[in-house]
Amino acid sequence: MTVSVVFVHGIRTSATMWRAQQEYLADRGTPSVAVDLPGHGTRRDEPFALDEAMRTIDEAVRAAEGSVLLVGHSMGGLLSTAYAGADPAPPIAGFIGASCTALPHGAGLAAYRMLAGALNAMPDRGIWLSRQVLDATLPASTREDFGAGGYAMEVQDEALRALAALDLVSAVPRITVPTWFVNGQFDQLRTHETLYRRLAPSAEFIIVPRTTHLVTAMRPRVFNAVLGLALATLETAP
Repeated sequence: MTVSVVFVHGIRTSATMWRAQQEYLADRGTPSVAVDLPGHGTRRDEPFALDEAMRTIDEAVRAAEGSVLLVGHSMGGLLSTAYAGADPAPPIAGFIGASCTALPHGAGLAAYRMLAGALNAMPDRGIWLSRQVLDATLPASTREDFGAGGYAMEVQDEALRALAALDLVSAVPRITVPTWFVNGQFDQLRTHETLYRRLAPSAEFIIVPRTTHLVTAMRPRVFNAVLGLALATLETAP
């Protein structure tokens, strides 16, 4: 079975964050596409809107060749989780949610919005600080990928506020395709991992040691191995 991969990026970053994964898939001969969500990357001049973000994912999935493995990180993972668990079920064959086993509401979301507000209040909207963190945590091979499409600091609060409308408690149990949730050991968005394990008992949960939220870029070879596992599972499915 031919399988294509659709990638959905996290907040502030863009499609460029998936460069290491797309290079791996190109070498493997697997087609892939990485979308830019509204307000991010090539679409920085647009406001962020939840409906438009979901439409972006749906259009990419429906335009992809063959069966589709949907892969999302952080905010993109939350959106993709909601999409994968939509009713009626979307046309995907598998799903990988990276750094997204959280419910985007309550105190956790409020704290994140406060942090985003503090960054936006800085003269450069926190870009220098963000770069320092990336320089200290990411390998040279992926360090530039997160910021290559620009940092969408101006839409952070709008996007975070929109995520509160997602009903992931209802969506996760509706996901019927093979699913992998990937978290870094020290990922701050592991807050509801135990709940996700109960909601998705058939999903595989992969915890990457000594890794934080940016699991796709901190340990690209490990994440690519998960991609390979998922693709092998789907390609050999009856």
